[in-house]
Amino acid sequence: MYDLLVGFAKWLEGTPWGTGVRTSLWAYPFTQLIHFTGLSIWLGTNLALDLRLLGFGKRRETAAQLRDDLFAWNWIGFCIVVLGGFLLFSSTATTFLVNVAFRWKLGLFVPLAIVWHIFVQWKAREWGATQNTPAIAKFSGLAEILLWVCVITAAVEIPNH
Repeated sequence: MYDLLVGFAKWLEGTPWGTGVRTSLWAYPFTQLIHFTGLSIWLGTNLALDLRLLGFGKRRETAAQLRDDLFAWNWIGFCIVVLGGFLLFSSTATTFLVNVAFRWKLGLFVPLAIVWHIFVQWKAREWGATQNTPAIAKFSGLAEILLWVCVITAAVEIPNH
């Protein structure tokens, strides 16, 4: 399986977009900008809903209404994150594969956080139908915040490994 991943990584590095991001003076920083912009949208909308489930924020709308209002922006941000991350990965994919922090980030924390996020998004309609959210909703919001902190921490550690 690992040999298959290494072969795919080498192929990615040889693609026009992998080579372009890696060799251009401006492409890598611009791609990071795209990735971080998507992260800001994605994590900002996640955090807004999670904090609302925890009871923070103005009481003009329920958590369910906030979820509906942010849903499109949330997933637009996710698509931008994936595009930017894929381009960054393709520039030096073989070095990312051996990076312990990258493995933790993409192998464990990101999948867990995304699955948990989908669960929270799905249940937010039920949990957030009234101004008072149940304890399980508060726990779920806090758990999602902590999972994304793990993702961010692993991402910050990538250059150190």
